[in-house]
Amino acid sequence: MASCDMFDARALLMVALVLASLSRLSLGSRRLPVPDQLAETSLGDAISYHGGAVLRGEIPVSIVWYGQFKPAQMAILVDFLLSLTSVPVNATPSAAQWWGTIDRAYLSNATAGPSGGSNATTRVVLAGQVDDEQYSLGKSLTLVEVFQLAAGLVPGDGALVLVLTDPGVAVEGFCSARCGLHGSDDAGAGYAYAWVGNAESQCPGQCAWPFAEPAYGPRDLPPLAPANGDVGVDGMVVTLASMVAGAVTNPLGDGYYEGARDAALEVCTACAGKFGSGAYPGYPGNVLVDETTGGSYNAVGAHGRKYLLPAVFDPATSTCSTLV
Repeated sequence: MASCDMFDARALLMVALVLASLSRLSLGSRRLPVPDQLAETSLGDAISYHGGAVLRGEIPVSIVWYGQFKPAQMAILVDFLLSLTSVPVNATPSAAQWWGTIDRAYLSNATAGPSGGSNATTRVVLAGQVDDEQYSLGKSLTLVEVFQLAAGLVPGDGALVLVLTDPGVAVEGFCSARCGLHGSDDAGAGYAYAWVGNAESQCPGQCAWPFAEPAYGPRDLPPLAPANGDVGVDGMVVTLASMVAGAVTNPLGDGYYEGARDAALEVCTACAGKFGSGAYPGYPGNVLVDETTGGSYNAVGAHGRKYLLPAVFDPATSTCSTLV
């Protein structure tokens, strides 16, 4: 695994050029659970296609691990990404089925991104990982610095960079306005990025629900047991799934979304708080429970992992589609 030393002079030059265009920065986010998770969202005829590019074909995904992550935590998150295009034997429902819904409904017939893509099934390919254990930009990051960490990898056209921060890192708007975000430089570099933070110690009730008691709204139901036994990381998976879905279907802010461009509902955020059938505000729905661990899940992934993944808005029925 590489270190943060790979942020070389080329990367710094690229960052400088892109930061000059930040007035055009495009962002999409998974916001706090009120109203998105714990109140009804009016979907109407969402989600609309605005004619822009999507990421499809083979999508190289790189990860910046910012801060201190245990190997077991990293494995949970990496396995989630691998699960999107790797179907375990006899695994149903699977994370690959969840991804397949997004691919068929949104990516197959849309305009390919800068790399051209193809009409074949879209696949996530793990391209590389970088450890920044020493917090090179400190423990309090602005959104510009989050983008700087992503741009430092000098991603190619059609790539996706994930910046993942540990529980001790404060990011601009984290907990108070958002749980994660995705965006692009919107300056021709041709890639997207997403950031997700670990909320276990900062705001579990806001950004790790339903694995923690909600900070707002109904509290009659106990939190679900996390699928992998880690409230912070299992909460990250929920947000990461939403942000990856948004990043591939709306990478430049002109793809699939509904509402105002700077406050858009996207393919998963339009269905926030719904994980199984019968979901309603404050209740995630009927999900599966692992008989051995007691963890709640709705998808099986790589290496037998189990995950709780958000519902996907189905444009064919104008409803939120869940795996269970």
